[in-house]
Amino acid sequence: MLALDLHRYPAGVNAAAIAVVDDEAPVRTALRRLLRLASYDVQVFESGDAFLASVRERVPDCALLDVNLQGLSGFEVHARLNEAGWKIPVVFVTASDDPELDDAARRAGGSQLLRKPFSNEALLAAVERALGTKPKAS
Repeated sequence: MLALDLHRYPAGVNAAAIAVVDDEAPVRTALRRLLRLASYDVQVFESGDAFLASVRERVPDCALLDVNLQGLSGFEVHARLNEAGWKIPVVFVTASDDPELDDAARRAGGSQLLRKPFSNEALLAAVERALGTKPKAS
């Protein structure tokens, strides 16, 4: 059962667009469900290339990027976003225990690095923090 205080996330309040980029289908499905329950508008992608191609049409408010994607890594995807001028707040996720990834995520400019498995609350808090760092439209 999903342990989530839904009163904290009333329907339609968040409405921020979140991109989930993970090469594992069960992870994409679980993250999409959780974020939708929290009233986010969610798109999922199985590769960094698919996500990068989509950004031309729709820029998300935040992206969850798996560090160890097939093809482009999450760090490479984030670098390409920055090179193209898209300053999208990013939360990196990984199943790796490598302690050097924390520093790599900070150097890459990620809002946070979450290690799988993480709690629903940890993910939602990370997304909220990342959205708080999103530059305001002028």
